[in-house]
Amino acid sequence: MKRFYKECVAAPRDGGFAILLDGKSVKTPGARPLAVPAQPMAEAIAAEWNAQGDQVLPSTMPMTQLASTALDRVGPERAHMVGQLMNYAGTDLLCYRAETPGDLVSRQSTAWQPLLDWAAQALDAPLLTTTGLTAVAQPEASLAALRRHVEAYDDWRLTALQSSTAAMGSLILGLALVEGRLDAEAAFEASQVDETYQIEQWGEDWEAADRRAELKRDIVAAARFLGLLSPS
Repeated sequence: MKRFYKECVAAPRDGGFAILLDGKSVKTPGARPLAVPAQPMAEAIAAEWNAQGDQVLPSTMPMTQLASTALDRVGPERAHMVGQLMNYAGTDLLCYRAETPGDLVSRQSTAWQPLLDWAAQALDAPLLTTTGLTAVAQPEASLAALRRHVEAYDDWRLTALQSSTAAMGSLILGLALVEGRLDAEAAFEASQVDETYQIEQWGEDWEAADRRAELKRDIVAAARFLGLLSPS
């Protein structure tokens, strides 16, 4: 899309902050006014629009994309989003361990078990682990506790949780990021234990490298989005 505006600013409006292009409200892809709850987020979104050249490239505007998702999809479809997140809880990455080799088993345990212990203590959601491809049914009480925790988030934090969980394949890692138990770098590394091990053994092709970089960008963006929700 060709750039059609001169300036983007963030302006207080209706208890939040609107994003204005030459004085007119930006609209989301769903035709909703792009307005956010915190000034730092609004200013970050405005900066993304101001940084565009002759062409507006949505792929370079992660805060705009996440805010639009919160307004267009998460808010109107909360129950569906919560259901998608709970699907990850039933098959969480951290619960599926290798049987061999021993050094991979050790790495998984070192990276993942403290997070499962945290989930059991902080979220009242102990989860079972298994090895190989054997499926494990998680305790209903634990799944119910995780659902209550997820449902308690506002639309903005739920958006960050959905994006990061999808990038990592783990609801527990997503919750650890949202709750500040992990930063973006640590969350990414924990989600990539298996892949990192395989790269060390066999090397990495360019497609895999691009995919890892894309996943990391999504996790970093979700973490930044969370940080921008705090008032300035």
